[in-house]
Amino acid sequence: MEAQAMKRKFGQPPTHPHKAPKMDSTPSTGGKMTFAQKMMAKMGYKEGQGLGKEGEGIINPIEVKLRPQGAGVGTVKEKTEQYKAEQRRKAEARGEEYEGSSEEERRKRKERRKKVGARESGTSTPGMGRKKVKYRTAADVQAAAPGLEVPQRMLSSILDATGGERKLLSSAAGLMTPTGNELGSSEEEKIAKSERLELEAFVESWHGLQEQKVYLEEHEGRLAIEAAQKIEELERLERLVRSVESLSVLEPGPEGAANWSAMVEKLGTLQETFKHDIAKYGLQDAAIGALHPLFKRQMDAWNPLEDPEHLVGDLESLKVLFEQGHDDLTVSHGVHDLHNSYSKSRRPKSTSPYETMMYTLWLPKVRTAITNWSVLDRAPLEVLISSWRPLLPAFIYTNLTEQLLVPKLITALESWDPRPRAHHHKPNPLKQAPPHTYLLPWLQYLPAQHSDPSAPISLLSDIKRKLRRVLDTWDAAFSLLPGLLEWRTVFPTADFDTMLIRHLLPRLALHLSAKLDIDPSDQDLTPLENTFIWSPYFTPTVMARLLVAEFFPKWLSTLHLWLTSPSASFGEIGEWLKWWPKQFPASLRSHADVQREFNKGNTMVNSALDLLDNDQPLSLLAPPAAGPARPVTMPTSRAPATAATRKEDVEIDLRGAIEAWCADEDLSLIPLREAHPGSGLPLFRLTASASGKGGVVVYLKGDLVWAQKKSDRTVYEPVELGERLVERAEGK
Repeated sequence: MEAQAMKRKFGQPPTHPHKAPKMDSTPSTGGKMTFAQKMMAKMGYKEGQGLGKEGEGIINPIEVKLRPQGAGVGTVKEKTEQYKAEQRRKAEARGEEYEGSSEEERRKRKERRKKVGARESGTSTPGMGRKKVKYRTAADVQAAAPGLEVPQRMLSSILDATGGERKLLSSAAGLMTPTGNELGSSEEEKIAKSERLELEAFVESWHGLQEQKVYLEEHEGRLAIEAAQKIEELERLERLVRSVESLSVLEPGPEGAANWSAMVEKLGTLQETFKHDIAKYGLQDAAIGALHPLFKRQMDAWNPLEDPEHLVGDLESLKVLFEQGHDDLTVSHGVHDLHNSYSKSRRPKSTSPYETMMYTLWLPKVRTAITNWSVLDRAPLEVLISSWRPLLPAFIYTNLTEQLLVPKLITALESWDPRPRAHHHKPNPLKQAPPHTYLLPWLQYLPAQHSDPSAPISLLSDIKRKLRRVLDTWDAAFSLLPGLLEWRTVFPTADFDTMLIRHLLPRLALHLSAKLDIDPSDQDLTPLENTFIWSPYFTPTVMARLLVAEFFPKWLSTLHLWLTSPSASFGEIGEWLKWWPKQFPASLRSHADVQREFNKGNTMVNSALDLLDNDQPLSLLAPPAAGPARPVTMPTSRAPATAATRKEDVEIDLRGAIEAWCADEDLSLIPLREAHPGSGLPLFRLTASASGKGGVVVYLKGDLVWAQKKSDRTVYEPVELGERLVERAEGK
């Protein structure tokens, strides 16, 4: 059954026509395509075009042309008309002309024969004809070899074959030298042939001798020029030796300045005269060898800070002689290029004599001067570095800035303590001097990394850390921090504002919390004024949040207490409410958060009046709500850290700041093997005694220091790092 079904399936005609690609029908197929045509059409072939991707192939099939029976290859022309037409079509496609017909081929061959025949002699005929014998006279031979004299005996033995009969020649007149076929086989002819060959050999030898003569004359001219150059170079070397020998005449003696000037003058003459031979003959070694004793004498008597430009002009005039035109000795004047010269130095492994002299004589003198130099007296050292900078090798300048100048500046920065000093402290101008006055001018002389506050090791990163520690211990009662706004132009604005919010704003909040008391009878505005002077450092929103957290809770509590007291006077309370907004700066008074808090006071007074109108006691007046939870600052754009990491960082920063403060106040922070009962935080003893006894017990929580009360040792209260805490640590 299955076989019958398959037979029906394949035996039945198709129910629908099979679609094939359309092609141009031909009369032979009657509009239908064969299987081969369909396959060619699927592959992109179009009828009437050549095969191939670009149609460069043949159009018609290759025709077969039979040779006659028994004929070999080449007997008949085997190029078919189809082949010629195909070649002509390809030539036209290339833009060429095809020579295919027999007539054209014959015409081309005829033209080529005419061109070849035109180049041949008029007497010659195509083919294998016999060439005409040519002769040269003796005069022609002598003209070809000028200066060659042919012996008379040789001429007399040569036959004259120009006439009808042969005879011997007695002179060179009429001599013919055959260059074609032989003349005969007689003895005379053989002798003439031998003589002719010898004469031709003599001519060839003469040509060789003439060429050797020309070569020797040219070689003699070159040797003469080289000899003249050697003589000139020898004379130049003699002058150079005399100039170098004259340098050793000057020795260090009593006339130090005179000898130095004379030596500089001699070296200047040497540099100007032999400036192109400095590297060739190693003149730098000779110059430094002669200058070294005098330079050492000058360095022994030199005070770098009193005369910073000493010898700069003299060494500048000899710069070419010392540096040999290399860029690796000269320090670039740009900070960025200077930094690159350190990282991509092309200096040789061994130092040059000039570098050795500067490293062994100049650098120790400057090192001593910088060690005893005060950073507050910036001008002499700045003149010294700026004037000597073009003369210093790169590694010496690096040593000067990184090993001498930067450590000196960092030491001065670490000693900065702008807090007011107590009576038992000696005045120290360096501690009170704002760092921007003696640090910022030096950034132009330092590598670029020191101007990057984000670099882990740089001068600006040290400045940022010091500012944080100072702000962490700053008391708002000290007024503004001198020079703080100068750093706003140095650090990025976002980093500077974040530093103020994280380190200064908590100190202001602590000052308001500890020092501000709301007393309608005798109001002290000093803590509030100490806070308002910091308004230019923060945005109005930040200051408003600070007041909402630290001022208004106290203000509303005092108002509630006043309203519920028996002696409350609503007239005085109204005047008091009108007086307070006038004490705020205009930028804060108009802020929405501040106005909302003042409106809370007005609402509380209205609620009290409503109670009185309803004959209800004022004790029913609702107390004010608690203030917002700290911190009062708005969140910064930095990624939030985990709570544990942030708490640990705060404690470490606070402890480091307190230890630095204790070192400045001659106090000791001693850890105790105890913990605070309530919080479990470790306790410390802050004391001025060397034995570690006495003082006050404190612990650190958040950004505050909590000290033990004198009256009740179980109670701790927040304190500021100031004179009061110092007195308690001293036992007063």
